Amino acid sequence: MSERIVIEAEPREITGKQVNQLRREGWIPGVIYGRKDPVAVQMEQKALRRALRTVGTTHLADVNVGGQLRTVLVREIQQHATRGDLVHIDFMEVDMKSKLRASAELVTVGTATPEAEGLGVASLLLREVDIECLPDDLVAEIEVDLSAIKTADDTIYVKDITAPKGVEILTDPNLIVARFEFALTEEEGTGEEGEGGADAVEVISRGKKDEEDF
Repeated sequence: MSERIVIEAEPREITGKQVNQLRREGWIPGVIYGRKDPVAVQMEQKALRRALRTVGTTHLADVNVGGQLRTVLVREIQQHATRGDLVHIDFMEVDMKSKLRASAELVTVGTATPEAEGLGVASLLLREVDIECLPDDLVAEIEVDLSAIKTADDTIYVKDITAPKGVEILTDPNLIVARFEFALTEEEGTGEEGEGGADAVEVISRGKKDEEDF
């Protein structure tokens, strides 16, 4: 097991809207909850950003609060809706002897046989699965081997995925994970709908608004 990232934190007494002053001084407020009563903490912004680039929301970390290490998962990262600044971090403390539930990203390896033959592409239709495991067995990714698609009619389901040791996949086993799709001909790829038609939509990313902090 690789050594866990340690996030340095200090106990925090300031709550509510007054935490804006903390942010202006380069501190990010947070809270640790889970096994014990919630603990309000604050972390130096630059050091926290460096740690989050490695830890994300799928790796265990140790938060050092006053010399006491608490093993946690990052459960929520709140950012300013427009600037992207860190606003607040929620940590969930874990019991190393109790199983926890999380999500794991699906990543593809291998090549489908019909894709190698130039007939089209194998598409990943499911991006992540829910998993259960002990904290030490937690994984961020699970591989999907596309070479299992030998013919254009083959489909990979959740039940076909090989989970890492100690990990149980909770997602519906009958959900489709990947399948082969033939390449469209020029005639097939020309539809009646033009750009900006009635079905055109605009997707707007929605950030989290500032909220009063714990």
